[in-house]
Amino acid sequence: MARSLPDFSNSVKLKYVKLGYQYLVNHIIPLTLLPVMAGVLMEVLRLGPDEILGLWRSLHFDLVQILCSAFVIIFVATVYFMSKPRTIFLVDYACYKPPVTCRVPFSTFMEHSRLILKDNPKSVEFQMRILERSGLGEETCLPPAIHYIPPSPTMDAARGEAELVIFSAMDSLFQKTGLKPKDIDILIVNCSLFSPTPSLSAMVINKYKLRSNIKSFNLSGMGCSASPISVDLARDLLQVHPNSNAVIVSTEIITPNYYQGNERAMLLPNCLFRMGGAAILLSNRKSDRRRAKYRLVHVVRTHKGADDKAYRCVYEEEDKEGKVGISLSKDLMAIAGEALKSNITTIGPLVLPASEQLLFLLTLIGRKIFNPKWKPYIPDFKQAFEHFCIHAGGRAVIDELQKNLQLSAEHVEASRMTLHRFGNTSSSSLWYELGYIEAKGRMKKGDRVWQIAFGSGFKCNSAVWKCNRTIKTPIDGPWADCIDRYPVHIPEVVKL
Repeated sequence: MARSLPDFSNSVKLKYVKLGYQYLVNHIIPLTLLPVMAGVLMEVLRLGPDEILGLWRSLHFDLVQILCSAFVIIFVATVYFMSKPRTIFLVDYACYKPPVTCRVPFSTFMEHSRLILKDNPKSVEFQMRILERSGLGEETCLPPAIHYIPPSPTMDAARGEAELVIFSAMDSLFQKTGLKPKDIDILIVNCSLFSPTPSLSAMVINKYKLRSNIKSFNLSGMGCSASPISVDLARDLLQVHPNSNAVIVSTEIITPNYYQGNERAMLLPNCLFRMGGAAILLSNRKSDRRRAKYRLVHVVRTHKGADDKAYRCVYEEEDKEGKVGISLSKDLMAIAGEALKSNITTIGPLVLPASEQLLFLLTLIGRKIFNPKWKPYIPDFKQAFEHFCIHAGGRAVIDELQKNLQLSAEHVEASRMTLHRFGNTSSSSLWYELGYIEAKGRMKKGDRVWQIAFGSGFKCNSAVWKCNRTIKTPIDGPWADCIDRYPVHIPEVVKL
């Protein structure tokens, strides 16, 4: 009987070899300097006191040289500190928790679908199949106007949803941070599909009577990746406005965008998108350093809009009956994969340790010179980040990123549980995921967080944060009353 070969991939010895390689490459500079410094120290010890004193006296310094040297040192230090970017802190954030009256269990959703689409049973069956495999739970919420049969997506109802979500999140943020509305310097509101006049940012200014010189921005059409875009905009503004803060509001208003037609590509968002929103406080003030939860490290944005397929893969349009909806292309996952590849190619050199970058470079050179069929090396991003907040756009999105980035079940737990409890809340989902990690008591000082989201256009945007202090398990927030039940097992198919 032939002897089977040992499983080298799971070998304990091979594991230690890899750990040794990583330590050697990541600490190559101190490991190289250490023997040099030891040699210099030994030579100095071999010299006697008289020889050392004579060597010092042989060095001739006059007053002009000393003054010039001091001037150069002061000048270089001044230029360095003046050109150094301001540190941006995430002081705190708050997520909106919908009331129980807005909950839509599977049975309610399907009953409404049967009544609204009674003339097209195939569309009802399609929605049921999507819902069974969606990864959503029984506690996700839709706005009051969608609970009517048929839905009542009026402008008044849409404004009502916006006020409920945004004002609730901001009130919670004010309570958590002690921030007064009059103290807000910069306001950024992002909502992709609902863009009324006056704008949502103007609505916030009117509600809280903010200052007349506030710098306000309203971002629309940016899709589910709008939150990192808002963070990037806030960072740029905070670089040129010293001693300032910025409040970001990320949300999606569902009321005017609930599709009531029969096109399958447009029915898909009905099954996934749910109510949600978040308010975030950023600051560049040194006084906020001690109380801030996180420090912004990097923001990397990738836009594939130059490609026609990427541009149209998430597209708002009318169907044959003139009903407006969001059409999702069958090529969506492939396009998202290409956008992700471009994004991690940019972010990799910024965050990966030297050992991973060297392996990636050697594999790239080997494929170019020796054999193009060599399997490309996928960097181990688990060495760069302790936590991953992957946009909860759907089970397929999370599965694909987990596979491509070789992440464990625990790494994507926050994304899966957010999708299960709250559904796809668009741009705010990243903050529900961060809240989940904190509610589980897993966020420690020095931990690094990677927020990554996809959006229409097509975009893939990343934000990297570093934890400023060990965060205590919060007693409030959207997870407070249910965190003990999570994680839960999510079957591949929930039979309805």
